[in-house]
Amino acid sequence: MIHFIDNIENYIYLIPLLPLIGFVINGLIGKNLPRGIVYFIGCISIFASFVLSALALWKVIDTGNALEIAYGSWFHSGGLNVSIGLKVDQLSAVMINIVSGVGFLIHFYSIGYMKGDEGIYKFFAYLNLFCFAMLVLVMGDNLLLLFLGWEGVGLCSYLLIGFWYKNKDYADAGKKAFIVNRIGDFGFLIGIFLIFQYFGTLNIAGIQEFLVKHPGEVKLLIEGGVITIITLLLFVGATGKSAQIPLYVWLPDAMAGPTPVSALIHAATMVTAGVYMIGRLHFLFSLSEVTMLIILIVGAVTALYSGTIAITQKDIKKVLAYSTISQLGYMFMAMSVGAFSVGIFHLMTHAFFKALLFLSAGSVIIACHHEQDMTKMGGLSKRLPVTHIAMFIGMLALSGTVPYISGFLSKDLILEKVFLFEGGLGVLSGLPVGKIFWGVGLITALFTAFYSFRLMGMTFWAKTRMKDEDYHHVKEPSKAMSTVLILLAVLSIVGGWVGIPEILGGNNPFHSFLSKVFDPTSAHGEVHHGNTPYILMGVSTSLGIILAIIAAFMYGKNWSFPERFTQKGIGKLLHRLSYNKYYIDELYEVLFVKTIMKGSRLLWKWVDAFIIDGLVNGTGRLAQLIAKLGQNVQTGNVNTYALSIVLGVMALLTWFMIATYNN
Repeated sequence: MIHFIDNIENYIYLIPLLPLIGFVINGLIGKNLPRGIVYFIGCISIFASFVLSALALWKVIDTGNALEIAYGSWFHSGGLNVSIGLKVDQLSAVMINIVSGVGFLIHFYSIGYMKGDEGIYKFFAYLNLFCFAMLVLVMGDNLLLLFLGWEGVGLCSYLLIGFWYKNKDYADAGKKAFIVNRIGDFGFLIGIFLIFQYFGTLNIAGIQEFLVKHPGEVKLLIEGGVITIITLLLFVGATGKSAQIPLYVWLPDAMAGPTPVSALIHAATMVTAGVYMIGRLHFLFSLSEVTMLIILIVGAVTALYSGTIAITQKDIKKVLAYSTISQLGYMFMAMSVGAFSVGIFHLMTHAFFKALLFLSAGSVIIACHHEQDMTKMGGLSKRLPVTHIAMFIGMLALSGTVPYISGFLSKDLILEKVFLFEGGLGVLSGLPVGKIFWGVGLITALFTAFYSFRLMGMTFWAKTRMKDEDYHHVKEPSKAMSTVLILLAVLSIVGGWVGIPEILGGNNPFHSFLSKVFDPTSAHGEVHHGNTPYILMGVSTSLGIILAIIAAFMYGKNWSFPERFTQKGIGKLLHRLSYNKYYIDELYEVLFVKTIMKGSRLLWKWVDAFIIDGLVNGTGRLAQLIAKLGQNVQTGNVNTYALSIVLGVMALLTWFMIATYNN
């Protein structure tokens, strides 16, 4: 066993392979297996992957070195030589533990949530495949392997979001997720092509090595805008996977999938892919100030925009969905100001509390007989005590209002890093860019605190709006599901303690650990900025607590103010815009969907049916016409045939005589 641990790098291929084996077994023969065996295969495969991931993390921490192994050449074509290689460094070690650890808890929770579903074997097969794809994405040592996992999570999102495909709306939601992601992936793929064209390799370490060894060429690429174009194309892919403006529209509709799917997509897999990709290629993104500023703007606007939508939604899962989009905006803001380890830190803490929140919502939905409208709930704190406490802890982490809880630590670090940012280009040159975007982040944080406790008030603390018979039948779903909630609640509290900054009495070991990947020169402590961090923390925390208390009383005590405010004047307009998501889906429908469909019909009727089919069918008709003309010559009369031969011979002799005379 000790030998196995010491040589864990030889076995890291099992980390993605085991979930793939689970997918193959359940996918091929799961229909004929007892449900208990299906559960066991689905869960044990991802749990074993988690154990190996933990051992790999321990080895990386112990040695300080990455675990790398190459399995030979994938293919070789011209100057492109792509190998199959896996790498577990400090960044990917964190990611594989999030994917496999949180993924296992979601698998285990699904046993109770999906109990009785006819397609349970397919569900667990798809969950395993989802985790396999994400593990390949974060472990691949080259961009092609990363892209393979990137496309894999897109495929799995389609399969899982539309899992209950007999419902047309659910099937459409799956297709929407797939198509919107393909738009982003197109830009991502072009970016990969350009990387190979200018750097001659798709190996991530090889790209980094090129930047070091060829400073002259790199300078020309920067000045010529090539690096900016490449990184912007890659970021287009990130906006699709991580649901940022303008490609965020698929994520709220993804709530059509079973709740464990929502938890897996939002917490451990797909939506974190874009943030991870920027972190993995941080050395490339850092070379373009334009790209980094655009990422900051997009992240900040997305965070604020989605927060304003979450504040009016009635569907409990839709509130959490827009919350995810907002929190992803925070992560991109951190990455854009060069605080890469802080962005990954928030990615990790968000995985804990967002998985907790979605699974808690799942328990509420099951207990309320699949009701998701919060206006039809209320008073559930007495009927669902475990779920109530778990969701309360998750909301404290999400809102970042309580010091030392995971979400508080990562959120405030992001706001601090953004506040201290001093960049700015074009019209923003000379402006206090960091302070402006800190203000956007602060307002977003206040919205977060408000809608978090609005959800708690409407669901748990307000007087119940359920029928007495339905209310008295509400109970905690199962002990297995409750156990998962308790574990995630603990992680939501203590999961951020590895990143406690020095101003709060810690030494931020998480930052030191990731500095080997992001910035080796910053491994020995943080830069102090006097009392600024304390002031920023005090402002955001105190205002957040005030907004949380207001929301809790406003919706937990059934105050009439929200209803009166939204029934007339500016309040009615703002509520309508927010609740209808600013009609962006309708706008996209008019600008893109209907336009493309009309264009497709035009191409079908004129280009395909009239021109292409016309040419093909016309050729056939011409052959038929020639055949009919020839048919008239075939009379069956021997004298006619003899005359034809004589005339033909005379014509040939005449032509021959004329040709001879001319020569």
